[in-house]
Amino acid sequence: MTPGNNGASTPEDDDPFGYLYADGQANGAQPPSSGYGYPNSVSRVRAVGERQYGQPQQQTAQYGQPTVPQQGAYGQPNANYAAPETFPGGPGGPTGRQQPAPGGGGRGRGPNTKGLLIGAVAVVAAVVVGIAIAMTGGDDGTGDNAGDQPSTTPSTSASASPSESSTSEATEEKLPSIDAKALRLDGGAGTASDVKGAKADGGVYVTNFNNVGASVTWTVNGIPADGKYTVYMGYSVPGKDGTATLTINGTSSNTPVKFKNWAGAAEGDYEKGWTKTYNYVQLTKGTNTIKLSCEQGNQCDAYLDQLWLVEGWVERS
Repeated sequence: MTPGNNGASTPEDDDPFGYLYADGQANGAQPPSSGYGYPNSVSRVRAVGERQYGQPQQQTAQYGQPTVPQQGAYGQPNANYAAPETFPGGPGGPTGRQQPAPGGGGRGRGPNTKGLLIGAVAVVAAVVVGIAIAMTGGDDGTGDNAGDQPSTTPSTSASASPSESSTSEATEEKLPSIDAKALRLDGGAGTASDVKGAKADGGVYVTNFNNVGASVTWTVNGIPADGKYTVYMGYSVPGKDGTATLTINGTSSNTPVKFKNWAGAAEGDYEKGWTKTYNYVQLTKGTNTIKLSCEQGNQCDAYLDQLWLVEGWVERS
């Protein structure tokens, strides 16, 4: 039997899908008005292209199954589905509470910027401390490249050993000294101040020393300890050398006092002959007696103006 030629017929005598073919449609075949299949079925067979997408399609579930909403065309909203926020009373709906945008302002909590700020401050502080330590404990050189290479030049001490003069001068301030007018004079020795250049107080010096038996005695107190000392004598000779005898605490020294013409004065010129000499002595702690005398064999033509002590055996010109 050919679709659309023999009039109405029962479903089993007719091709129910004849309307789907071009020749059936040309012969006026129409889709059946009721569905086929099992009882209560709502399926409808339609020609290709007849269904309109995006329209609500009501289906009845078979055998008690729940109705499943039909999805609309791709990219088009389904009429049977709507987001919760579009319903009245739903979140974000007309009567629902507005939800704040993530990370936004308002009363919602944002990111923990306080914690981030504290962390950044801590990092900056650590960097500053590190720079400060590097600057304070670091380069102590005198140039831009100091410390780059190890020094190969041995360092030199800032000061050499103390000079003899500085040592003696420092010690002289602590140990006793005496001027000529304070000495005990014996054997015809006297004092005068006619010749210029004497360093004693008032320019006073000892005269008449060039006589056998003449002597000067210094009783010195305040010696700090037993030991070696140097006794200095200020004098003047008239252009020629002289000598005298030194006695310490009653014992004569085997080394005479040498009154040399260190100043290079002309003969008879006492004023140009002022200079000094020294002898090494052993003293005891406390009080000691130092005596210069003109004895047999001495050449004692000299003027004496001062005596002073220096601790240790120190050579001084």
